[in-house]
Amino acid sequence: MKTSHDIGRRSLLKGGICLGLALAPVPSAGQTDGASSRPREGDLLVKADDASQTPLTPDDITTDARQVQAWSMDPADRTVRSGSRLNRLLLVRVAVETLSAETRDRAADGVLAFTAICTHTGCDVVEWLSDEHVLYCPCHFSKFDPRDGAKVQDGPAPRPLPALPLAVKDGRLVVARPFTARVGFEAA
Repeated sequence: MKTSHDIGRRSLLKGGICLGLALAPVPSAGQTDGASSRPREGDLLVKADDASQTPLTPDDITTDARQVQAWSMDPADRTVRSGSRLNRLLLVRVAVETLSAETRDRAADGVLAFTAICTHTGCDVVEWLSDEHVLYCPCHFSKFDPRDGAKVQDGPAPRPLPALPLAVKDGRLVVARPFTARVGFEAA
């Protein structure tokens, strides 16, 4: 004969199992969706607003000019990795001789790629200050020097913009390695 004590323990165990299943992480579509996955080695780069998805070459990026917003694209199935704003890239081109040694290793014919997400509060880095040759986040006035690994030159951003190392393959810009640091911003 079962006592109320036995039923309570069984119910508690069943409840705990159900709660555990309810709280267990379930893979979301974004975790397996190619459009949401981070840029991968060998991915091509395309302009953010280019419906034709034409792969970019170094010559498509003007030296010392406003950044070009881009996405990476899987070369096999042409999936543009635009499913997460954390994948948005900024492409700039600077004279190779002005790059720090560390930054030069990440460049492809002077073209550099950085995340478009400010490391301060996650705003989009959308401006180029041509007189200073720096990327600029207008939300809280952070400035990043692309020639020196997008290190913070001014403002409250706590760290440089993560870089996405590039290479040139068959004349086109490709991702050489993963981001140099976690993409995102610091919690306040």
